[in-house]
Amino acid sequence: MTSQDHRNHELEQRERTLREKEVELRLREMEQQMSANDAPFHQTVKHQAENSPKPWVKKAILAGKLFTLGVVALVAVRVASVLAGFVIIAVLGWVAYKLFLENRKKSS
Repeated sequence: MTSQDHRNHELEQRERTLREKEVELRLREMEQQMSANDAPFHQTVKHQAENSPKPWVKKAILAGKLFTLGVVALVAVRVASVLAGFVIIAVLGWVAYKLFLENRKKSS
């Protein structure tokens, strides 16, 4: 009986390995089918209108904007410094008035 059990066990093992090989073969076949059915590759190109500005025109416009921003910043700094000067002179005048002239008017 032992030899019969041994033979059955051996047959089961062979069947198992045969099934594993069949599964592997089927997986390979499916993989090949999937790679064969891949969608075709289409190269895309960025659309540019015919009347779109050239790259150097874009750079010139950007340079103009930057130059304008610099001029506006320079003018803003000049105006702010003039206003600060007026404020400083007004504060000094007010302090001088409070220190020197207001006391004389009260004491008189």
